[in-house]
Amino acid sequence: MASSKDRQRALARAKLDRQLARRASRERRKRRIQAGLGAALAVALIVGGVAWLGGMFDESDEPEDTAASNLCAWTPQSAESNTDLKDVGTPPTTGIPTSGTAPMTVTTNQGAPITVALDLANAPCSGASLTYLAQKKFYDNTECHEITAEGALHCGDPKGTGLGGPTYTFYNENVPTAPAPEPSASTAPPPAKPLYPKGTVALWSNPPGNNGSQFLIFLKDYAPKSDPQYPIVGTVTAGLNTLNKIGKIATVDNGSGDKVKPKEKVVVQSVTVGAAAADTPPAPAPSASSQS
Repeated sequence: MASSKDRQRALARAKLDRQLARRASRERRKRRIQAGLGAALAVALIVGGVAWLGGMFDESDEPEDTAASNLCAWTPQSAESNTDLKDVGTPPTTGIPTSGTAPMTVTTNQGAPITVALDLANAPCSGASLTYLAQKKFYDNTECHEITAEGALHCGDPKGTGLGGPTYTFYNENVPTAPAPEPSASTAPPPAKPLYPKGTVALWSNPPGNNGSQFLIFLKDYAPKSDPQYPIVGTVTAGLNTLNKIGKIATVDNGSGDKVKPKEKVVVQSVTVGAAAADTPPAPAPSASSQS
């Protein structure tokens, strides 16, 4: 019969064997994990090397067009439902200048060309549309069909009906804000500053906010009595004598009872837009008494 010491030695040996087995199992598991991590790292290094060789991490040679990417939304219009529209496609949505000014030259049959500084900072989509239509010769040999009651020459509709334009529209930009009302009715209000000084160029649309090709050139200061609705796109910088001459043309009935049709034809012979001048603020609108 085994002594108690023999049993103790056997139990100790069994305990040691179990400890050694668990230690060996842990070592094998550790080696498997290390091997797996090593293989994964090797694969990652291989993939990264292939990507590097393929130029995946190279910087793009093309500059990002962050300022003007998809800046303008051109809403299609149907020429079938409105036969006064003329399909010339749509302007681009990228690469649109968003700062400075661009010179637009309006040549008419009334004298020296009228030069306009398009405000690309405050009305980039309006400037882009005018530039595009000018490139398409949309305005060439079209008649300015009215001088509005506000004292503005209304141009840009090849049909002369007020319904014409391209087969797209776009939203308002740069509509001036009406001055706040006086806090007290007993306080004499200061003279109202015209929101549309003489020489202002603005877009016209019906209904407002559906701009196309039609534009206004104000022949005199205009201070609207209600909320302004014409988005300003630029300012006349040269050709004021031509504006003064046009401003003296009498108006007659346009066939609908409104005496707004120029008695003498005002024809836009051509419109051109030059390259943008970066970070150049638009010139101030000339005063009513200025001469070019």
